[in-house]
Amino acid sequence: MCAWCGAHLPPATGAGRPRRYCRRSCRQRDFEARKRARELGLAESDLIVARKAVEGLDDLLFVLAWAISDIEGDLALDSSPDQLKRSLDWLLEAAKPLVGASQRLRSAG
Repeated sequence: MCAWCGAHLPPATGAGRPRRYCRRSCRQRDFEARKRARELGLAESDLIVARKAVEGLDDLLFVLAWAISDIEGDLALDSSPDQLKRSLDWLLEAAKPLVGASQRLRSAG
């Protein structure tokens, strides 16, 4: 996998070190990112995320937490198959935006 974009690398041919990048532009972007991280004093394991993205995820987690709380209360009163189906639908409705946001965040990096 490319160390920058995650694309699959072509099979190794010949001697020498194995490839780390799929294209020269990926190698350049990785170099620039490492150089900028050093300038800012960031460790390799540090991650920078925009406040807006974190707040958006926090909002979606809040909705999911309330959905779980609602479902627990509903199922304590009625655990019929119909209630289980409604609960699952509500849980999926609350969880899908969180999964989508997570995927968008990963692809942005």
